[in-house]
Formats: sequence, structure tokens, C-alpha cells
Amino acid sequence: MLKNILIVESRYYDDVADLLLDAVIEEIKKNEFNYNKIEVFGALEIPIVMSRAIKQNRYNGFIGLGCIIRGQTSHFDIVSRESARALMDLATINSVPITNGILTVDNKEQAIYRADKNKKNSGGHAAKSCIQLIKCFKNI
Repeated sequence: MLKNILIVESRYYDDVADLLLDAVIEEIKKNEFNYNKIEVFGALEIPIVMSRAIKQNRYNGFIGLGCIIRGQTSHFDIVSRESARALMDLATINSVPITNGILTVDNKEQAIYRADKNKKNSGGHAAKSCIQLIKCFKNI
């Protein structure tokens, strides 16, 4: 069985991205999976890259990572809603394990807290969820 996960990450906030990625990689390695990583600019590009990668049939699962911080316009609502919806649509339409590790927060402090593996550990949770889904799919 393949044991490959693709991480697609937005590096818009490098410090938050580093924390998320560190936690994801730690969890993936702990579970003896392999991974590849692709960087994109923003959260809306994550599902576009995943859609292409799904067609290659080289990965058991996918993890989207990024951070969207609320600003003074409706852009936050659009990007957070549309990126989450696109990931869910890809997962259900293609029947593939995809987890959403894209943080949606009000400020940078919340992002750092949620990304830190010694605190909220959102990246670690996204990786655990992806691995758990891969194992479930193997039994279906």
C-alpha cells in the first residue's frame, strides 16, 4: 500500500506556516508515512493544486495548510469559506482523504497559539485526521 501524503501549504504568513508544517511532519513521520510538499501563495490556491494532484493517483491523502487572518474587509469571509468548501467538495466528489489545516483567526496571536504544536497543535490534528481517514479508507 502507498503511504504517501501531499501537503499543500500557503506560505502567506511564514512564521505560522513553519509552526503548522513542523507539527504535520512530526505526526506524519511518527506514523511512518512519506510526504511531499507544495507551496502556494494563498489559501484559495490550495484546492486547485490538490485537484490536479488527485488525478495523478500518487497520494493516499492530502493536507491543506495555511492561515487566514481577519482584516477590515469581507475578503476574510470569502477566502475562508471558499477554501474550506473547495476542500470538502474535492474530498467528497473524489472520495479521498483531505484534511483542512487552514487556520481562520482574528489576529496573529490566535494564529501562533493554534499553530504551535505545544499549544493547540492544529497542524498535528490535521495530520492525525488525514492518517486516520487513510486507515478508514483501507477498510472500506
